[in-house]
Amino acid sequence: MSAEVSTAHATDVDRKQARVSIGMPVYNGEDLIGRAIETVLEQSFTDFELIIVDNASTDGTAEIARRFAERDPRVRVHVNDSNIGAAPNFDRAFELASGEFFKWAAHDDLMEPEFLQRCVDALDADSTAVLAYPKTMIIDGDGRDVEPYELKLPTDSDDVVERFASLLRGHKCFEVFGLIRRKELATTPGMGAYSHGDGVLLARLALLGRFVETPEFDFKARRHEKQSMAMLGDYQQYAVWFDPRLKDKWIFPQWKIHWEFYKSIRRAPIERRLKRQCRRHLWSWIWTRRRLLRGDVTYHIRRLIKKWTGREIPGRATEKRP
Repeated sequence: MSAEVSTAHATDVDRKQARVSIGMPVYNGEDLIGRAIETVLEQSFTDFELIIVDNASTDGTAEIARRFAERDPRVRVHVNDSNIGAAPNFDRAFELASGEFFKWAAHDDLMEPEFLQRCVDALDADSTAVLAYPKTMIIDGDGRDVEPYELKLPTDSDDVVERFASLLRGHKCFEVFGLIRRKELATTPGMGAYSHGDGVLLARLALLGRFVETPEFDFKARRHEKQSMAMLGDYQQYAVWFDPRLKDKWIFPQWKIHWEFYKSIRRAPIERRLKRQCRRHLWSWIWTRRRLLRGDVTYHIRRLIKKWTGREIPGRATEKRP
C-alpha cells in the first residue's frame, strides 16, 4: 500500500524527531476533524508530530488536513490508496511514528491544552508506567459537556493480575487514547482487526506495566450519531468495520475476543503462576459470557436457514457495543 505524503516546511530528512508522536486515523471526518487538529496544535507541550492518516476518504477530509500541514511543520498527511479498514489504519499511524511516546487521536475528540504535558510528566515521573491518560468528559456533537466518565479501573495497581482482570470488565476503552510508551506498544500486535480490538490491546499493555491517570478532565470524548458505535448495531458489524475483509465471511467475533485475551496471557512476559491466575479470571469471565458465545453460533445457523429456506428466523444473535 502506498501513501500520498504532504509535508510543508520541512522534509522527512530535515525534520527533528519529536518526543511525542500523535497518530490521527480518519475516514470521512470533514465535519469535525478541523477542531480536533486545532486542539492538538494548541497543546502547551510542543515537542510533537501529528500524523494524519486518511483512509481514502470520499469527502474533504484530506484537503482540510493538508491545509493544516501547510501552516504547521509538525503536521504530516498520509492518504491511503484505498480503505484498509479501521484497525489497519490505526496501526498505519503507529508505523509512521518515531517519538518516544505515542498516542492515537480520534478525528472527532478534543484535547485540553495541558493533555500532553501532564501525561508526559506522569510517564517521566514513573518508569513502571506504560500508559498515562487523563480523566474523560463526554461531550455532544456540538462540543458541549454532557457528563464525566466516572469509571476508574485499578490499572494503576502494582499487581499485574488485578490490572488484567479489571480490563475484562465492561468499559469504554478511553485509555487507548492516552499517551503510551512507544517501545512497549511496539511489542504488541497493535490494534486488533476485530471487535473490541482496543480493549484487548489495553489488556496487553496492562500485562506490561501500570497505567496512570492524570487528575484533570483533559480528554473530551465526543458522542454523536455518525461515530462507529452509534451507526453499527452489533459485534458482527463492528468486526467488519475494523477489517472490511471480513465482510460476508463466517466470523465469530465473541469467540475471537476471548481467544485474543487468552493469547495475550500466553505471550505476556510474566511468571507462570501469574499467567495461571490471569487465566482463572479469564475463564470466569468467559463463563459469564457463554450466552454471547452461543449467539455467535446461532447467528450463522440463522444465516444458513435463511439461505436454504428463505425464512427469517427471529432472535438476537449478538450483543451491541457498550
